[in-house]
Amino acid sequence: MKTAFVIGGGPAGLMAAQELALAGASVALIEAKPSLGRKFLMAGKSGLNLTMDEPIDAFTAKYGEAGQWLSSMLHEFGPNEVSEFATRLGQTVFTGSSGRVFPQVMKASPMLRAWIKHLDALSVTISTKWRWTGWDDGALVFETPDGPRTCIADVVVLALGGKSWARLGSDGQWATHFEKAVTPFGPSNSAISIEWSAHVAQHFGTPLKAVTFKSGPYQSRGEAVISKNGLEGGGVYSVSRGVREGHPLFIDLKPDWSTSLVEAALQKPKGKTSTINHLRKVLKLQKHELALLNEWARPLPSDLRSLADTVKHLKVADAKLRPIDEAISTSGGIRRDALDESLMLKSRAGVFCAGEMLDWEAPTGGYLLTASFATGRTAGRGAAKYLGLTPAP
Repeated sequence: MKTAFVIGGGPAGLMAAQELALAGASVALIEAKPSLGRKFLMAGKSGLNLTMDEPIDAFTAKYGEAGQWLSSMLHEFGPNEVSEFATRLGQTVFTGSSGRVFPQVMKASPMLRAWIKHLDALSVTISTKWRWTGWDDGALVFETPDGPRTCIADVVVLALGGKSWARLGSDGQWATHFEKAVTPFGPSNSAISIEWSAHVAQHFGTPLKAVTFKSGPYQSRGEAVISKNGLEGGGVYSVSRGVREGHPLFIDLKPDWSTSLVEAALQKPKGKTSTINHLRKVLKLQKHELALLNEWARPLPSDLRSLADTVKHLKVADAKLRPIDEAISTSGGIRRDALDESLMLKSRAGVFCAGEMLDWEAPTGGYLLTASFATGRTAGRGAAKYLGLTPAP
């Protein structure tokens, strides 16, 4: 029987192992941590967002320049297929008001348990606490609880993750083995690091709602929380790429009003009221929003047009991304030109790559998980074909 090693026990690795086993290979699934799917489980702590209920072309467009590369994989295993797969694992799914798809239980653990049980039924051998450290004359080398081990397989699928959340298994150390094929890592879906003045401390933990964030070509109507370390939440995650690329970050505090409408409101008589109180009254700005104006736009412009423009384009001073290990995901990884259409490395026959170790990035909202499933499936099926096996329908 043909042997396959799948290294990495996240969603991409689990999917690749499943495809190879269904095709008839003898599969060993290897994980460096004590248990499988640790980042998958972490994603489910706030409600496991599996995918998005939207047309596949609109879905694929969310991956930006990587959309063309991922398109065929996502068309074969996209939002509908992810929902059907979860259902086959006994997880009833539902679509929220935002189009996000969740399992009814909202957790990742029941789905992960069912998936591991399914792999066990397919005779997939699972080894944990085995850390892959490279090759020795074509043999795979591992650090294991019982000391160093070398293994030879007919085919290998690497699903080693990116470089965020190292404590969950994605530390990016594997990149040293593929330096010529790797785009350097960067934080993606990252919180914004800000050194606040003391007067903002009273607003830590306050959500910043109904605003628009913009950085370079990226814009998001979303929510963020004012935290001790800066701003965090879906609204800023969606535009963090712009900050990473060197663009300034702006907040529109009145996104439903034009600049002219804001200016017209500011023209109302204010009497002896301070400018800040006038902004609160005529624009209905909240205390934490006024605090942000004080933080980044003091002294406030006396010219009403300039003041209106400040409300609509409040520049976040010295915005930086939080450290990469805190990011939800990362940019960078194995480049498209280093792989063939089945995700096999051009420089090393029989070695396939999948998941977040590939050079693509996506927003939160199920896009990360769906592409991990889809690329794992593609790599697993490609590896099966490389072995001369026929992938399952």
